[in-house]
Formats: sequence, C-alpha cells, structure tokens
Amino acid sequence: MTTTDPAGGGIAANDAVSFDLTSQPWIGVLRSDGSQDELSLRQVFAQADDLRCVVGELATQEFSLVRLLLAVAHDALDGPDDIEEWAELWEDPDCFAPVQAYLEEQRERFDLLHPSAPFLQTAGLRTAKDDVFSLNRIVADVPTGQPFFSARMPDVRRLSLAEAARWVVHVHAYDTSGIKSGMVGDDRVKGGKVYPLGTGWAGGLGGVFVEGRTLRETLLLNLVAADTEALDFSAGDRPAWRHEPCGPGSDGWSAAGPRDLYTWQSRRVRLHHDANGVHGVVLGYGDPLVARNMHRAEPMTAWRRSPAQEKKLGRAPMYLPLEHDPYRSAWRGIASLLADRLEDTGGTEGPSRLRPRVLEWVARLVTEGHLPRRFLVRTRVVGVQYGTQQSVIDEVVDDRLDMPVVLLHGQDPAYAAQAIAAAEDADRAVRALGDLAADLARATGSEQEGPKATARAEGFDALDHRYRGWLTDMAEVPDPFEHRLTWQRQVRQSVGRLGDRLIATAGDAAWEGRMYTDNKGSTHWLNAGLADVWFRGRLARALGDPDSPGSAGSGEKATASADDGPSGPESTGPTGTEHAATVSEVHV
Repeated sequence: MTTTDPAGGGIAANDAVSFDLTSQPWIGVLRSDGSQDELSLRQVFAQADDLRCVVGELATQEFSLVRLLLAVAHDALDGPDDIEEWAELWEDPDCFAPVQAYLEEQRERFDLLHPSAPFLQTAGLRTAKDDVFSLNRIVADVPTGQPFFSARMPDVRRLSLAEAARWVVHVHAYDTSGIKSGMVGDDRVKGGKVYPLGTGWAGGLGGVFVEGRTLRETLLLNLVAADTEALDFSAGDRPAWRHEPCGPGSDGWSAAGPRDLYTWQSRRVRLHHDANGVHGVVLGYGDPLVARNMHRAEPMTAWRRSPAQEKKLGRAPMYLPLEHDPYRSAWRGIASLLADRLEDTGGTEGPSRLRPRVLEWVARLVTEGHLPRRFLVRTRVVGVQYGTQQSVIDEVVDDRLDMPVVLLHGQDPAYAAQAIAAAEDADRAVRALGDLAADLARATGSEQEGPKATARAEGFDALDHRYRGWLTDMAEVPDPFEHRLTWQRQVRQSVGRLGDRLIATAGDAAWEGRMYTDNKGSTHWLNAGLADVWFRGRLARALGDPDSPGSAGSGEKATASADDGPSGPESTGPTGTEHAATVSEVHV
C-alpha cells in the first residue's frame, strides 16, 4: 500500500528512503580509454586523473556539473588561498584526498531523498492545489512543442534517481523564465502564480571554462586562487548545501563569491518518486539574482559594459554577462576572450569588455611560471539562447577553442591583437563572398538573402578548421604580424575559390544580366562578370592587398557591400576570369 509522506512526496512503504549522491553513481563521465560510466561524487574525485571529462545529456548539464564539482573542491580544500598553494595541488597526484572526508561530513545534505533537506530541493514544497507536474519541466532536452524530435516522445514520464539528480543541478542553472506556479508560503504569489523573475543564473552567462587532458586537470585549472586580484572571495562564500535548507519563497541571500554562484538556488524544486524512480516534480521560483557588476564574483563568463544600465542607474562602469551568439563559432568571438587587456581606456572608467576571469587566472599561472609558456588552453564555451520572453530554450551553444597561452598574458599583446584581427579578416572576406552571392541573385532578379546567407555559411565553414590550426600554431611563431599575413593569404585563397565556384555555377541568366535600382535610387546594369569584378575588389580591400591603398592591411576597414553598386571596387584590375575583360557598365 502506498502512503504519502508530506516531506518526501508519494513514497511507498517499501520504497528506498535514501539516494546518497556521495556513494551512489549518478555523474556521467568519459574514461581515458574512451568508455563511458556513471560515478558517485567520491569516485569522481578519487578517479579524476583517470577520467577525461564529465559528460551529460546536454553541454549545459556538463557545465553545471563541473561548477558543482568546483564548489565541492573549493569548499573541501578551503581554497586555494594563493597561487603557491595551487601549485602544490597541481604537483600532488592525491590533491583531492581531503574531498573524501568533506563529503562524509556533508553526506546528509547530498541525499536526494532526505526527508527534511533533500539535495538542492525544498522539503514539503507544494502548490495550493497540490499539483504534481510532468518531468518535462526540468528535463531540457525535450524541444518545447516538438516532442517528435526527442527520444522521450511525447513527454518525460519517469527518470532514474541518478538522471533526476543531474536535472536538478541543471534546472537551478538553466531553467527558463516565464510565469510559474506559486508555492504555499511564498509571499510573491499573486493569483496562484509567480510572475517572471528571470532564468537560472548560468542561463544568463556566456559560459567559459578551461579543459585539461584529464578531469583532474580541468578542475585544477578552473580552481581560481583566493588571492586573484580581479575577483572577490568573501568569507561568507559557501555552496548551497552549507546554507540552511531553502523555504518555499526567496530567502533573500546575496552571492558572496564563486561557491555561491556555482550552486545558486534560483529555483525551488521537489521531486516526487516511488520505488522505481522519479515520476513528477514541483517547480517554482527561488532566489533571483541581478547580474549587474557581478564580474568580481563570477569567473566563468566574459562581461560587457552596458551604457543603457549606466544611464538608467547613474553609475559607471556597469557590466553585464556577455552571452554567446549561437550562430558564431567560438573563434569568431575570440575578441570577447582576449579583448580587455588590449584596450587603451584613455583614463575612462573601464574597458568596454572584460574577458572571463578564469582565463585571466590561467594567464597568471603562465606569467608566474607554474605553467609552460607554450601551454595550449582548451577553452570550452557553453550557453543557451532563450526564446519567447525567455520561456523556452531555442539553442544550446557548445564549442571549443584551443588557444596558445601567449594570447592571454600581457608580456606581448601583439599576439592577441593579431589573433583578433585575423578573425576580423575572415569576417570581412566572408562578407564579400556573401555580397557576391547577392549580386549574382540580383543579376537574375532572384531573392538575395537566401543565397547570401548560404554563401556566408559556406565561407565560415571553409575557414573554421584553418583558423583553429593557424591559432594553435601561434605558440611557435616568433612574429605574430608575419603570421597574420600567412593567414590573409590562406583566406584569400579559400574564399577566392568559393567565389570562383559561385561564378562558375551562376547560369546563363546571370551572365545576361539585368537593370537594377540600388538603395540610393540609381539604376545600373549588373551581370555575373561585373559582380565578379566587384567581389575581387572587395576581397582585396578586406585582406590587405598591397596594390589596394584602402586595404585592411593599412589599418582601414573594408566597408564595400553589394549596395555599393558601380561605385564599388571594380577598378582594382583583372579578375582572373575569362569574362572580366568583356564587362561593360551602363548607367541610366
């Protein structure tokens, strides 16, 4: 017979009354031999040197689990206090030994089914109507409104205790916003509901962390020391399980440092379970957190200055997390990982961007001699893009970028400057390719945006692997300026070939051409030959062609686009195609 425990929720008399996350396997890992496994918290730390990484159903789940492990490590080691203490940990193969005693001490708070303090949950959490909701509310890999794209079709009816624990960690970090059910005892409830208070804390970040060759290295490389100048480590900083158990409403906490933020309780959760696992959930808002100027507490994101917030609040500088663009590879956004050390603020109140402080920390490890100067930093970027007023997850961002650490430390800023400039070279060149595709479509009277977007996607795909390899090679080159010239030659060759292909497949209608009206109201003749000439000129300007005085190589940015029309750079000389010599232009 099933009885109901008001604290645990739907527990049968013969059900398990405990699921100890310190001893029960629940964290997915990839072993060094390539096999996958599930391990307990104790096992993860004991075997960290034999594990490659944490794995999860989504990259965001991996990010939230790594942050959980970091909170455990920081708290168990009570540090590291300074870089020398960190160096001792790096050299000690048994550096995580204190974690075992720590987990034993905290074991009661790591029980997923504890009657009064279940792990990252609120005992007795309930709505006025005692609603129990579908597990879709915490499982983020079921597309909203598109269950046919999920192996869990049509909804999530049951989870194992291990998987439920992973999604509990994830929901605090990445839950959507929107109207949520009100909980009994929460003074924010109006009409049975709580109105939007924002996403989970990590959902507003452009998540960044450093990956090592093993999970041990990953945890240590992200274990920022307390003497780090760019971060504040308060004595009150502690993870969620060392706070008092949450009530149904906001407890009014303020984040004191990374341990707080890595385990921030942005939601109130209660799992409903039986002998066979978890079958339902109660989910409401927890402690909201304003992201403004949290850059001295949160090391795992880049930050941007917000003029709008500065104007609104009358204070400056005001920084907000810099979120990832799901439509840009990590290398295209490399400026956000490097930029603030390159800016000359000229006496203003701060740079326009701050790079992730975890990368600042790794740079310091190299500068002070604890890591080799040629160390390759494998930067992992993770994030989400929300849609419809942040009530659904539209896209998950997951990418890696191997960077030589010479880009991060300030001894020679030219390396970082040329890496950023090289990404801008690629962007300008691909923009020229997209403009060529648009011109060819215009020459036939066809729609232009589709071909333009397709050409740009092909251009970035062609350069993706090349840029990553070029960036890695920076660790060995003596002259970053010459290295960038090598990159420009590669871009010119790759994008030029793609342009040749577009011209070759343009079709008879494009070669015959037609009249068109530009955005200034002037009418011109356009065919494939003229489009080709314009493309070659734009590409030369974008990549610093020595014969082009307005080239990017001279410090100017190429701005020509398809709307330049006949005033575009068609006078830059032969195009290398058999049609170029026959091009003529008619102005009306």
